[in-house]
Amino acid sequence: MSASDTTLLKDAWVHPGVLSVLTLIGPDVIQRALAQLSGHRFTPVAFSFGWVAYSFSNLVLAVGNNKLMPEPDFSSILINGRTGYARDNHSWILGRILRDFEHWKPQEVGLPLEEMLKSVSHKSNVGTSKDNKPVPTHRTRAGLCVSIFRADPTRAFGVPVADWIYYSGLATAVVQLIVAAIPLILHDNWVILLATSAGIVLAFATGCLPQWRVEKWGYRRAEKTVILTRGNGAQHAVVIIGDENSPDLEALASADPKGSMWTRFFTISLAVLWIAHLITVVNIQQDPWFLMLVGSIGMMHNVMVAGLPRTPEAFGIPLVFEECILDRKVMQTLMKVEERHPRLGASMLQTFFPGKLYPDEEAFWEKKARETDKRDAAEKAAKKASVTQESPPNPAVITPGSPTSLV
Repeated sequence: MSASDTTLLKDAWVHPGVLSVLTLIGPDVIQRALAQLSGHRFTPVAFSFGWVAYSFSNLVLAVGNNKLMPEPDFSSILINGRTGYARDNHSWILGRILRDFEHWKPQEVGLPLEEMLKSVSHKSNVGTSKDNKPVPTHRTRAGLCVSIFRADPTRAFGVPVADWIYYSGLATAVVQLIVAAIPLILHDNWVILLATSAGIVLAFATGCLPQWRVEKWGYRRAEKTVILTRGNGAQHAVVIIGDENSPDLEALASADPKGSMWTRFFTISLAVLWIAHLITVVNIQQDPWFLMLVGSIGMMHNVMVAGLPRTPEAFGIPLVFEECILDRKVMQTLMKVEERHPRLGASMLQTFFPGKLYPDEEAFWEKKARETDKRDAAEKAAKKASVTQESPPNPAVITPGSPTSLV
């Protein structure tokens, strides 16, 4: 190795090029971190080098479909609890709620499910050892577990709870500013602190765009019951019974918001500012390792935020647990659900049993359909009768030519 090569290698480590670090994190990670934390008045997503790549990709979205929220990273379907109509879910929030269900499910769901899995494992393993080899002692999936939740009437939809993941963004920003202040204290170099502060301000400003809230919760209100599940073969089906103040989750699953011109304007403006920030950062020669450390802290935080599980309350959809219905046989689970919640079990039948049913199963569902139709007709007639009784009689109109009688 020549002396020039040694000098070049030493200079690369003493003055590392920041531009090469910009490709270490993709724009999709930044977008998911924003999707996790946005919706508050203040969105503390950490500044990192990935923001430069995100600003370019977001610029394309601004002039295209003008959509900020990412596509779901967890496939699922949403079923109308009355009609049985199923649609693919395109809402990132609903997809994450189902993906994280193992994390936030109540004990009233976890304990019975664990007991059922142990029972099924024990029965399936009896007498199945072969060649003196140990057999699996625990199954991870069996039957169907239907967890029923209601909209929390004491809390408003679209108001996310600030959990520790949210506050970690503020803590990360403070740590980054402390690291960036070290060159100012040691070498009177204020450029690192200025670049870090500007990056934090731009990152927070991006998360505060009003359209994040519109895409998350800006849908009409409707009293509907829906089921979230992965479809046939899934272990869980999450039922959400809404009220008159709940958003229309079917419309939310369609995820077709209308962007505004203001969003395009601010997105383009922020992209220009990020480009200016990039030009400033790549030309920093003094104390570049402190800037690298600031960016690395932000990258680690964004990767963590983008992937960590959260509760429905943190996504602005507060729920109250009602009951859990499960059985080792999927058909038995649906029948139990139908017994307790008419039409709800039937709405999932086509999804979990798209083929032909056994005669006794067809007889059960036909009987339940007749009973439900009869009950709905009776309720409709009673409601119509009550409205007729409550309506005031038409006032008499006496005209000059009308006959009158005196008592």
